[in-house]
Amino acid sequence: MDLDLRGIHVPLITPFSGDGATVDLGALERLAHRVVDNGAAGLVALGTTAEAASLDADERAAIVTTCRRVARERGVVLSVGVGTNDTRKAAAELAALGRVGGGAREAALVTVPYFTRPSEDGVVAHFAESAAASPVPLIVYHVPYRTSRPLSAGTLRRLAALPGVAGIKHAVGVLDGETMDLLSDPPEGFAVLAGDDVLLGPLLALGAAGGILASAHVATRAFVDVVDAWQSGDVPRARALGSGLVRLSARLFAEPNPAVVKGVLRARGEIRSAAVRLPLLAASEGAVTAAVEALGDVESRRTALAAV
Repeated sequence: MDLDLRGIHVPLITPFSGDGATVDLGALERLAHRVVDNGAAGLVALGTTAEAASLDADERAAIVTTCRRVARERGVVLSVGVGTNDTRKAAAELAALGRVGGGAREAALVTVPYFTRPSEDGVVAHFAESAAASPVPLIVYHVPYRTSRPLSAGTLRRLAALPGVAGIKHAVGVLDGETMDLLSDPPEGFAVLAGDDVLLGPLLALGAAGGILASAHVATRAFVDVVDAWQSGDVPRARALGSGLVRLSARLFAEPNPAVVKGVLRARGEIRSAAVRLPLLAASEGAVTAAVEALGDVESRRTALAAV
């Protein structure tokens, strides 16, 4: 499967108009170009950070079209969030993606079935059927604190062995034994991507290929530099940059994502409105201020390291 998933992939927010009634596609396109300009290897459309659950079918289609256009122009990977806890519906959504021409590289980010809590065998069967229906490779979205379905390293290896499965967004919240087991001997051709922003450094140190990280909206180049530093073996630089990014990520997630990310982007003039849709609420002024300060520290630290 020829899909290089190394590097930083940015799960794009959905910019809204001032009251959140409409999607600001122009702002989305500009943001997509900006993160690629700063080294992002991929874009993610319709992830959790995009507030995908609050979007109607026409909005979802317009967002995918916009992100796909940028990905094709810039030659980066596009991953599209797809899937539910109904295998038949997930397979139908995947089949509808269609193949992308013009040199674009595309994947589908598919969550482990949530709420119904299938057995681990059921999860494997879900992904086997989903992959068989999909015209593009799958990235498993493993986030047990949202799905309530933990998976063993053995099951993750079974998923990696399925035809059509290219990688995993690994967001288990901790460095547990299953994570250590998986990364101690990662399956060949299977990209493990950090999904918890604050754990990027430790996972890269263990051999992860990169990350799908909401925090990379606001410090894209610094996150790219951390990946490059770990993968080139420059551990002192990786640690020096990474410590600031941990603090930044913690502040960006101090309130439900993507509220603070949107607040920071609005403060920096990259989007016109920081609106989110209910049941989310806009970030508090204090949370946005703290994140902006942390971002300033990251940028100062990166400048100082570049001068060394």
